[in-house]
Amino acid sequence: MTLTDTHTHLYSEAFEEDRESMIQRAIDAGVTRMFVPSIDSAYTQQMYELEAQYPENVFLMMGLHPTHVKDNYEVELAHVEAALAKRKFAAVGEIGIDLYWDKTHLKEQQHAFKYQIQLAKKYSLPINIHCRDAFDEVFEVLESEKGDGLYGIFHCFTGDFEQAQKTIHYGMKLGIGGVTTFKNGKIDQFLKEIDISHIVLETDSPYLAPAPHRGKRNESSYTLLVAEKLSEIYNMSIEDIAAITTENSKSIFGF
Repeated sequence: MTLTDTHTHLYSEAFEEDRESMIQRAIDAGVTRMFVPSIDSAYTQQMYELEAQYPENVFLMMGLHPTHVKDNYEVELAHVEAALAKRKFAAVGEIGIDLYWDKTHLKEQQHAFKYQIQLAKKYSLPINIHCRDAFDEVFEVLESEKGDGLYGIFHCFTGDFEQAQKTIHYGMKLGIGGVTTFKNGKIDQFLKEIDISHIVLETDSPYLAPAPHRGKRNESSYTLLVAEKLSEIYNMSIEDIAAITTENSKSIFGF
């Protein structure tokens, strides 16, 4: 059984004490494909080192996270562009808009999001979207960029059914993680109405650990817990959930 974690911050400081054993736990649990999003240039070297250490299991994205869009964001975008020109990545991400922490850089976030979508199109890559308290703003940018070349994953999808349909309309798979196991997560209430062909699994580790680990550190091995929840929702075997969602991830990333 092969499980794919389409979004895991393996370089996080939260794994400083046990990173290798944490990654091995994931591999032992069948999570043999781990896709690592970028935040900003400070983490790039660590990402490259992880990829070199686990070339069969770790796949990198490149992008500027919206919460790291600050006054120097054009320097960071230049780093993203230079990296994409140099080598192959699985996706451009994570990119998007986040209005939960800071609304003062909305215009810069919108520009960075749009610019990075255009980079993804230039290099024929999918995007990995981060959206927090900003569905309208994210959809506005996607609407302006819709069409050929726009596709990817809407990471940590926490919207409603209508927003899910809109996301799929823009060529995105829904990244489903620990939130679907929360009692107040709400996604589980309508997820069965979404065809599983539109779903990929993720952890967003070390954040958003699924039940029964909610509130604790998340890790990629917990992708299995998300798959177990989806097997209940879709009334399918875990093996089928793993196979279908892995194939869905391959249709996005190309491998």
